[in-house]
Amino acid sequence: MAPGEGREQGPLLEMLRVTKTFPRVRANDRVTFNVMPGEIHALLGENGAGKTTLMNVLYGLYQPDEGEIRIRGKAAEFESPRDAIRLGVGMVHQHFTLVPTLSVAENIALGLAGSRGPLLKLKDITERVRQLSASYSLDVEPAAQVSELSLGQQQRVEILKSLFRGAALLVMDEPTSVLTPGEVRDLFVVLRQIRDEGRAVIFISHKLEEILEISDRVTVLRDGRVVGTTSTSDADEKTLARMMVGREISKTFDRRPSAAGQPVLEVNNLHVTGHPGLRGVSFSVSEGEILGIAGVDGNGQMELSRAIGGLIGPVNGDIRINGESVAGLSVRNRKNRKLAYVPEDRRNMGLVLEFTVAENLVLRDIREPPFAKRGLIDLGQVESRATQLRHTYDIRMPSVRTRVRQLSGGNQQRVVLAREISGKPDLLLVVHPTLGLDVGAMEYVMRSMLRLREEGVAILYISSELGEIFAVSDRIGVLFQGELIGVVPRESANIEHIGLMMAGRKNARADHA
Repeated sequence: MAPGEGREQGPLLEMLRVTKTFPRVRANDRVTFNVMPGEIHALLGENGAGKTTLMNVLYGLYQPDEGEIRIRGKAAEFESPRDAIRLGVGMVHQHFTLVPTLSVAENIALGLAGSRGPLLKLKDITERVRQLSASYSLDVEPAAQVSELSLGQQQRVEILKSLFRGAALLVMDEPTSVLTPGEVRDLFVVLRQIRDEGRAVIFISHKLEEILEISDRVTVLRDGRVVGTTSTSDADEKTLARMMVGREISKTFDRRPSAAGQPVLEVNNLHVTGHPGLRGVSFSVSEGEILGIAGVDGNGQMELSRAIGGLIGPVNGDIRINGESVAGLSVRNRKNRKLAYVPEDRRNMGLVLEFTVAENLVLRDIREPPFAKRGLIDLGQVESRATQLRHTYDIRMPSVRTRVRQLSGGNQQRVVLAREISGKPDLLLVVHPTLGLDVGAMEYVMRSMLRLREEGVAILYISSELGEIFAVSDRIGVLFQGELIGVVPRESANIEHIGLMMAGRKNARADHA
């Protein structure tokens, strides 16, 4: 079936006037949209716009307060994911729902009803998984333990699980946020094949260029309401961004020439015992300077950031902040030397999800006055500080007492940034700071980095997104297989040469570098 051919059959899915309210927040407000057979329909919106909530209603994880859902023209009720699966809806969540200690086949078998013995059933499942894997070029070994798979391979397992259950509609929630560029291309091949078979895909993303490449139509949500639906062929990035945030979004920023001062961070011949991912890395970052570190994920970025932050060690070589060696110091003592750290995984490393927003905002100083007195936490002082930071950094939430896990990804990142920046650091270490963020939140992060640069903060900015690196950096370094193979001034660098360096070409240099 050609793309869009199934539209003559009428909608596969209709969501009509769907409303879902949580305490103090209306996440979805009378949302209406439809999905046709044989199409990829993108759902776009800022973090917190209501996209994931709407899909959780569709998948039976939440019950709507109002509205109706129809599958192939018939009213349907989704009291649990089991109902959604039975009616042909599959969902691949942003945070995967696999059991790490089980095999691929065992994960796919979970929840399946059957009367035959488990061994025979698993054998049949394994064979069927092999067939599906070959048919959709989803290369994954059914006997492999999930904990041994990369994030891209785990996503393939989630897709196979939905296809195994006969999904006619596949919901993909931020599917590219954990993938390399090559894995994104492979995923798009699979999604187009699913579409061309007459199934449908709902593609949730904040990446405008991906939506324009992969989708047939796009529906935009803002503040829980539908702003509009348009054919992707009639849209461009500027139009979608305006619909998404209600204003113009800039991808270029005014940058004054760097007035770099004295070195703040000095890294000399760095290796980490037990972590072979780094090979004698040396560089420095000065006051009022942003050094961007580019590279494909897995080339030593994690080891570098965690070694500087004090999360792994011991190290060979040296790490100095303001001339003082910190290589043997604890995380807390490095913080006292004016190091702030925004890690790559905000949910597992940057936040305590079950704590309130207020508690997360003062985690760095929770044991110190005025937040603690005689060993007891002063909640009044904690919440007062949180209220101040909430307004300063525009953190959108029902209350400072809201658990941080209930916030959108963009607002969770603002919590981490507010906590780290408000400590007035001399050195800021940020890793993938815009991962999973929408264009409005990304703009906020970029402007925050440049403002701190103007205030004299030294910033080490690690990202695999070259557009970000070029937008904020004064110099650009490239990591390849644990080695820093070059550092070039931004003014004399271009994306093509940096890309070659990311592939290991040491002699690839930007013009005039």
